[in-house]
Amino acid sequence: MGTPSLPQPVKLLMGLLAADTALFVQAAMRLEAAYGRIDLESAVFPWETTDYYRAEMGDHLLRRFVTFEQLITPEDLIRLKLEANKLEYNFAAPPGPASPRRVNLDPGYLDTTKLVLASTKAQAHRLYLSQGIYAEVTLLYHHAAYHPFVYTYADYRWPETHDFLKQARTKYLKQLRER
Repeated sequence: MGTPSLPQPVKLLMGLLAADTALFVQAAMRLEAAYGRIDLESAVFPWETTDYYRAEMGDHLLRRFVTFEQLITPEDLIRLKLEANKLEYNFAAPPGPASPRRVNLDPGYLDTTKLVLASTKAQAHRLYLSQGIYAEVTLLYHHAAYHPFVYTYADYRWPETHDFLKQARTKYLKQLRER
């Protein structure tokens, strides 16, 4: 019989999507105020993977990833997704849930073996957590590399994303050793 145990802390990751890099700066300031110092930022990548957000957010979207120095617990993912949604509403024009988003915030976490993302959308590969929030294992870390699943979003398959996540994982492992 197994004995329940608490998981190790995990590294908070936030994916940002916007048409204007100034929104990345503004969002980063708000995120740092809420979650502490950002310790890694990816380069900014053109996001041309799908037309899904075009009607709401426009053309020429850009992608950036950030991670935070402060580690979290996996169950924080529910609160983080709800807070990210509120922050998106604050950046909308005019502010509110019925207005078009100007920035998309996707919270998740990485641990030693995987990257997990939060979602408000139910799908066969997502597990319901609570309060309308689902979680999916988006990438598996195995044999020194990240591996996607059939449902993994295109931008999480990019070599540039994997390079950034490997940097974040290295930093995370160092943080665990120092605890």
